[in-house]
Amino acid sequence: MNDLLERRPLTVVSNRLPISMAKDPEKGWEVSPSPGGLVTALDPVLKRQRGKWIGWIGTEADDEVQDVLARASEQYPYDLISVPLSEEDEQLYYRGYSNETVWPLFHDLIGYCKFERDTWERYKAINKRFAEYTARNIDPESIVWLHDYQLLAAGSYLREAGVSNPLLFFLHIPFPSPDLMRRLPQEEELIRSLISYDLLGFQTRRDRDNFVHCVCEVFPDIGIREREEYTTLFIGDRRVNAGNWPISIDYTEFYAHTKSKEVADAAWLFHEHFPNQRIILGIDRLDYTKGIPERFQAFELFLEKYPEMHGKVILYQVLVPSRTHVPDYQNLKHLIESEVGRINGKFSQAQWVPIHYAYRSLGRMDLLAHYRAAEVALVTPLRDGMNLVAKEYCTSCVDNRGVLILSKFAGAHDELGEHSLSVNPFDTERTADAIYQAITMPEEERVRRISALREQVKNNDVHRWVERILLASELMTD
Repeated sequence: MNDLLERRPLTVVSNRLPISMAKDPEKGWEVSPSPGGLVTALDPVLKRQRGKWIGWIGTEADDEVQDVLARASEQYPYDLISVPLSEEDEQLYYRGYSNETVWPLFHDLIGYCKFERDTWERYKAINKRFAEYTARNIDPESIVWLHDYQLLAAGSYLREAGVSNPLLFFLHIPFPSPDLMRRLPQEEELIRSLISYDLLGFQTRRDRDNFVHCVCEVFPDIGIREREEYTTLFIGDRRVNAGNWPISIDYTEFYAHTKSKEVADAAWLFHEHFPNQRIILGIDRLDYTKGIPERFQAFELFLEKYPEMHGKVILYQVLVPSRTHVPDYQNLKHLIESEVGRINGKFSQAQWVPIHYAYRSLGRMDLLAHYRAAEVALVTPLRDGMNLVAKEYCTSCVDNRGVLILSKFAGAHDELGEHSLSVNPFDTERTADAIYQAITMPEEERVRRISALREQVKNNDVHRWVERILLASELMTD
């Protein structure tokens, strides 16, 4: 990390803290590190700079929970500061406005949106609470870096609280076009909050451009200076920089673990369940943005168009449970399971079932073994900010035989589209043809494509992502 950054303490603010708490009936509360790319990326920086992480612990913070958190914080090389949320806060702010308004709107799925006044009011109140806790706990020289769609309104409250520190914001999901954004009743208020930041980061150039266009709708007289990596907006006496820096994974760690004998053995055992068959792998969180029904329709058409593939190919779909209390997600799960039964009933033979479906989370070793065993990864979201599964799969193909089929609407497509098989998930026929192309692809082409994909991930890993954004926050002063 550049010496310039070593001199500045860092405060990270996100909806969740980088630890999880669970209560064991016998042992009581237990604390464990949270998985995920953001923790992987920021943990070493915070350790080095003795920083702070502010967020919600994931449960109501009574005295017992606060005591456990305080003890856990003493063992961390940086401070953990908990923002308290009640069950009603979680229901209205997180499940409500964040996930029933912002999430579907920003993913271009307007039909799932709910626009309700009480969820918006609570969203503002919780964003203000996050801002107040941040204002009370930051150092004067600290860079303050907020994350994601749950905290879109926090920027204004931070400035109202007198925070003059450099403020950064990174949006991990897509940013909508002006046509979508104007559907949001609170469009202007959120845009005004976002321009309270000094630097905003987005996953793709498209997201960055959408943000700039939305700001221009609210502030038509602004000045704009375009550069390759970022855009500077001049709004009154404010100067706001917006750039696109795609998040990634820890390539070195992923690659080393996938090459281990333990993972190699587990991959072999997994593939032995499907002898003489090619494995097409789908791994997705349960969400309507992931395009699972459309994926199954494409696979069904593949089986219809290419009957010679019967008995030779399976689709192994892992669906990780998510938001199981939400009716839309419950309905989606039922639809997916119905489609699995229908397609298997249509095509199954005595020794062959075309779709294998697992509704569960995978441990780290099993995840890597699945990646390593699969000849094809089917990553076909209807809309995705990035989709790290695509990058994880490419990194895990240490035997150089994998093929990535990737949706044009995943943020990862900007980096990986050239050497993957690019598809429109709404076009079932061409997706079916891409599956056939992947299965029948010559070995030389497989090696060439996956090697290029892995090199791309290696050269732009998660540590470079952090470095580029923090350096940009320091150097954008001209």
